[in-house]
Amino acid sequence: MTDWTLFSNPAPLINMAARSLARLGERRVKAFGFSIGQMPVIYLLRDGAAMSQKELARFAKIEQPSMAQMLARMERDGLIRRTPDPNDGRSSLISLTEAALKKLPAAREALDEGRDEALAGFSEDEVATLLGMLRRLNENLDRMVAREVE
Repeated sequence: MTDWTLFSNPAPLINMAARSLARLGERRVKAFGFSIGQMPVIYLLRDGAAMSQKELARFAKIEQPSMAQMLARMERDGLIRRTPDPNDGRSSLISLTEAALKKLPAAREALDEGRDEALAGFSEDEVATLLGMLRRLNENLDRMVAREVE
């Protein structure tokens, strides 16, 4: 039998780190009425942008049904509003409410503190290298996913 060392493979290490970061991030943003799963949508709409559900799902890499459920909860919680899309009568544009926009700086600060704590002991060069490697990894994975869809 071939020796299989779980922690010599990047996938479980990345998965464990992502799950821990999500769990810790959830604790940090919950106090502001957000969930960590909503952060891609909040990020995309942070500057007052308005986007369709389809655009949000594509950019956030979330399936349409999951995005619809998330947006329904966010609307219920007063975080987003929907307005008719002037270019498509069947669609609406989603934007953050003033209440959500007001909470963003404090939520961002809480997440930044968590990031800094998670990266304690890393040099600036190490952080830059890590980010570059993760970006390349995600680009490769995106290409692989796109090939499977074709």
